[in-house]
Formats: sequence, C-alpha cells, structure tokens
Amino acid sequence: MKILLSFFADVIAAIGDRLMMYMADTGMLLTMAQMTPSEARQIDPILTTVAQGYQNAALVGMALFGYVPVQQRGGKIITFGKEDFRLYATGRAPGSNTKRVQFGYAGESYALEQKALEGTVPFELMEEAANVPGIDLGSGAVRKVQNIIALELELAQAGLATDASKYANSNKLTLSGTDQWSNDASKPLQVIESAKEAVRAQIARRPNTIVMGAAVFAHLKNHPLIVDRIKYTGRDIATTDLLASLFDVERVLVGDAIYEDKNTTKDVWGKSVVLAYTDIGSLADQGLPTFGYTYRLGGYPIVEQPYQDRNAKSWIYPVTDEVAPVIAGASAGFLISNAVA
Repeated sequence: MKILLSFFADVIAAIGDRLMMYMADTGMLLTMAQMTPSEARQIDPILTTVAQGYQNAALVGMALFGYVPVQQRGGKIITFGKEDFRLYATGRAPGSNTKRVQFGYAGESYALEQKALEGTVPFELMEEAANVPGIDLGSGAVRKVQNIIALELELAQAGLATDASKYANSNKLTLSGTDQWSNDASKPLQVIESAKEAVRAQIARRPNTIVMGAAVFAHLKNHPLIVDRIKYTGRDIATTDLLASLFDVERVLVGDAIYEDKNTTKDVWGKSVVLAYTDIGSLADQGLPTFGYTYRLGGYPIVEQPYQDRNAKSWIYPVTDEVAPVIAGASAGFLISNAVA
C-alpha cells in the first residue's frame, strides 16, 4: 500500500510540474498572477447603477459634448474634415486605379483623466436612518459625490466650448456696446441667424443646439424684440422652448450651474452663447461630424465596495470616473462671447 501511495504521489507531482511548465510557456501563469486594476477592483453593482443613472438637471455640457464610451484610457480624437461636402472626379478609365476618400481621421491625442472621491456616512447617521423607511444614506452619499464630479466635468466642458482660441475667425463673434443683448437696441435674432449660416457654410448643417449662460438668458427672455415676437403666444416672457422655436433649433439650454472660486460664486457658462451641430454616432462608424464628444471609459462611473473606517466610525463610498471632453469639429460650432454686459 505504501509503495502504491508513493507511486501516485510521484505521478501527481510530475503532472503538477508539467502543468506549471506549460502555463509558464503559454503565458497563462503570468496572466493568472497579474490582474489589471479594473479586475482587482471590487465593484458595487447597485450603487454603480445609481452613479451611472444620476443626472444633475442644472448641467448642460453633455448637450454639446455627447457621451461616447471608449475602451482605452488614451487614444486619438476622431476629427472631421470636409470630405462629406467636396465634389470628387469619380470617373474611372478601364485599368486605372479607383480613387479613394477617407471620412473622419485620428487627430490630436486624448487622455482620460481619473476623477475619484469618497462619500462618508457616519455610523450614527446610518443607524438613525435605518429606523426611517425610504432613507438610503449610501445612495445619497454617492449622489452627493456625483454632483461634485459632474460639476467639475461641466466646468471642463464649458471651458472648452467658450474658449475663443478653439474657433476659426469665421465661427466666433464678440459683442460690445449697443450690440450686447442687455441693450434694447441690439438685434439678437439677426446675430443668431448669422451664426447659424456661418456653421451651415462650414458643414452643410445648421446648428441644432444652443447653450447660453444664465445671465444671457435673463436678459434675452425680456428683450423687446423677443417679447414682440411671442406676444401672440400669450406669454410675456420667453421660455427656452419659445426661444428654440424663434431661433429654429431643436433645443435651447441654459447653463444654470455655478461654482465657488475664492468664496465668490460664478456662473459656469459665464456670458457666452454656443451654437453647435451635435449628433453622436458610434465609434464603429467613426461618429458623425459633430461639435464635441465626452470620452468616458466603458462602464464608468463606478462605485467600489463600501468599506468601514473604524477610526472615523463611518462607512466610506468610493466613486471613480474616467472621462475627458474633446472638441471633434470646431467648424460645427459658433461662439458668441460677451453676449450681455
């Protein structure tokens, strides 16, 4: 019996050695020993769903920089030329080469930036909330953190969209004096129409989205020319829907978000107006000639498994996002700066 057991032990050991050698040769051993950060991270699926589904109503940046999932943290921005709008000599003589054309191309590099923050819920509050039906402090902590991360993204999107250096001279205008819409003598409808025509001349499509700062909307909705145009609608003050109808665009959005800078609150979108053609296609068809994208790592934002901090006597909820807004086609946008005084 001892001889038999020894024999089987030797056989098992030999099989184990051969298996280890095979795994080392094929790279399987290395794969099993090293996990990627995303594989090692333990995700809370319920709270991750909460984070991904949450939207702050005051934020409008995604209207200009539509969400596109990517599978890498860095790559090339898909930008667009004027291939869609050029005339080509498509005739071909027998035996000659067929002409080729490329739509969309890889432009400047992008790199996703990781945004991470942890929400804290003290044990005492968690215990008290457990006695009250309908209160979920964990989800609430995630939403609060999402507010902060989303506001930072909104500020980045607004910074790109209102940066005059990103636009050609044909696609930007700075108002001053009596031309500013805070002056009753100004002509906002003509300015908007000229901006739309400037975009159409570039991409053969008119803008379908207008985003304006809160201060701009406050003046524009009471502008005498606007009020005169809507007097037969029964409204004394223009709404965003009425403005969309007047400007002949699909939507007019107001950036109501504010941020604090050195104990002073400021409007994220300032006194600017951005007109843009925005239409998101898939990466498989290389998108559409749209103004901007928000590249975000697939499956993000995520919420990691909550953990206890015994010293702080609190539950901790880590939230992480991997995101970067980019301008894909500046010719699809038009910037009006200093729209009001």
